[in-house]
Amino acid sequence: MTRSSQGIEPPSDPERFTLPFATPQVLATEERDGVLVTYERELPGAPLRGGAGNKPPARDLPAHETDALLTVLRGLASVPGSPAMRRLTVQGDDRPLWDGHIRFPDALAALVERAARRHGDVLAAAVPGWTAGVERVTEALRALPDTPVTAVHGDLVPPNVHVDDAGVPVAVLDFGFFTTVADPAFEAAVTAAIWDMYGPDAEHHTAELTSLFAEALGYDAKVLALYQAAYALTTYDLFSRDGSDGHFHWCAALLNRHTVTD
Repeated sequence: MTRSSQGIEPPSDPERFTLPFATPQVLATEERDGVLVTYERELPGAPLRGGAGNKPPARDLPAHETDALLTVLRGLASVPGSPAMRRLTVQGDDRPLWDGHIRFPDALAALVERAARRHGDVLAAAVPGWTAGVERVTEALRALPDTPVTAVHGDLVPPNVHVDDAGVPVAVLDFGFFTTVADPAFEAAVTAAIWDMYGPDAEHHTAELTSLFAEALGYDAKVLALYQAAYALTTYDLFSRDGSDGHFHWCAALLNRHTVTD
């Protein structure tokens, strides 16, 4: 039994879209004490990095890890966006991400502006020039060309990617944190940024994966960096309102070293 943050079945179905890995399937739902509880099928495999969070990854990520990530990113990017996906909200927001928009860059820019109004004063204290940075990010987003959109998981971290004994991805789970339909480059950008957030080589790993995804998947590295800044600006306050948590400090650090917001 698992508790779903949104109570919505993940948008991808391996049988319908012939994904190379399994995804959650909601078998039943019920409400308990005001919380929507979902019953889901058990997924195979084990977390890609055993003991993730306890032992930091090596400075040079192993090939089986990066190969698995590329497989997952390519798989999710093969799932076309649907009208139902466009009705999803993302964590911390009060309306569907796509509400009133027909282009993902515009929808994301509007989300950045809404998130800035939530607790922007807290972020402003940690990120000098924050107000101008928000304006630059939203302007840059709206200047992006329109692209085909696909299913986005939004939280691809080691515990959410399961592999078999050979290191091949067999399941992707825990949809809901930033699940939506979007430019698949957004998924790649966020994954590169959050795969290792707190290890001693975290910044190096973000750069390593951003470069890898740009080369292997054909994404513009500058667009990936822009999406990473947008992710930080839209999730900075999801774990505390006063900036006292680690995720807030991670977001502030990313924005302080970002060329778009600097």
